[in-house]
Amino acid sequence: MINISILGSTGSIGTQTLEIARKKKDINVCALAANSNVSLLEEQIREFKPRIACLYDEAAADELRGRVADTGVKVLSGMEGLIEAASLEEAETVVAAVVGMIGIRPAIAALNAGKKLALANKETLVCAGHIIMPLSKEKNAPILPVDSEHSAIFQCLNGEDRGAIEKILLTASGGPFRGKKRDELAYVMPEDALKHPNWSMGRKITIDSSTLVNKGLEVMEAKWLFGVEAENIEVVVQPGSVVHSMVQFADGAVMAQLGLPDMKLPIAYALYYPNRVYMEGDRLDLFSIKNIVFEEPDREAFPGLDLAYRALERRGNIPTVYNAANEAAVALFLDRKIGYLDIVDTIAECMSECRFIDDPDVDEILETEKEVREFIKGKIR
Repeated sequence: MINISILGSTGSIGTQTLEIARKKKDINVCALAANSNVSLLEEQIREFKPRIACLYDEAAADELRGRVADTGVKVLSGMEGLIEAASLEEAETVVAAVVGMIGIRPAIAALNAGKKLALANKETLVCAGHIIMPLSKEKNAPILPVDSEHSAIFQCLNGEDRGAIEKILLTASGGPFRGKKRDELAYVMPEDALKHPNWSMGRKITIDSSTLVNKGLEVMEAKWLFGVEAENIEVVVQPGSVVHSMVQFADGAVMAQLGLPDMKLPIAYALYYPNRVYMEGDRLDLFSIKNIVFEEPDREAFPGLDLAYRALERRGNIPTVYNAANEAAVALFLDRKIGYLDIVDTIAECMSECRFIDDPDVDEILETEKEVREFIKGKIR
């Protein structure tokens, strides 16, 4: 039996993790945590019967307590609740799938408690990789990537000498606007950007995929996960999302991981690692594919990718600035308060204007996020 805590249980990764638990019958859900979705978390509590549950939003947690009073489940709230869910003694694995920088402290708590961290929260490594990776090593607490691309790289490296990596080849689908030029993107609306051609994901990450900012964030994650520098990470557009990523080794060999675009596969790989388990569903039919196309990303139309490399080069709190500016700008775009091209333009302006901190601790990371949001708020008045 695998005992897990799920942080972000009502989101895309969290609900798919629970789908796996529902079918496999050998996963015990010890803790569930979410932001504010009372109704869905109540359903999850009644089905999976965790020992504790948490809603980050205090008012939502109060409502949940009343709704599940008959279950005996302990309902927590706020950051303290997330940290308790992340460090629960009986949970061996923590699925870190909350969105945003609120995921950093629970990830640290999980590692400090020696948990296996199935990581789907990008901010943990983008903003705090310099803190997280040494802590993982110190506590002998493994980090298993849940992103399809990083899972693919992890699988390609299984049993290989990390020192023999010559290049990480990080694949991208190109999103819904692949082939479009920058002037064609000026009038993109949220409903256009939310139509991803291959993957079913949450709203924010779908927008990030369309701008290639998501790939920029993944470049930053790859730097920390696999111990390579930015110049050894190359983004390759693979429109079919069949090749999930590749590794080129010192001898010139390239190893790739292929599969259908289904997030349950990397989730299950992280949960059951080092074992592979049978998963229901369609299989990749190579004869129906016939050919696999690779393209270079259009950096002129999608400058968010180069901004990510620039953020990595500058280091310090600049990756946090990149991430925080994108989060705020995407929210404004979804609310129709700024245009599509303004998302990446906002990131660039914040990277230019916000103060630099060379080696930020967690408090300074979170303060940087606050400063970025206040800067953007002041600009759109």
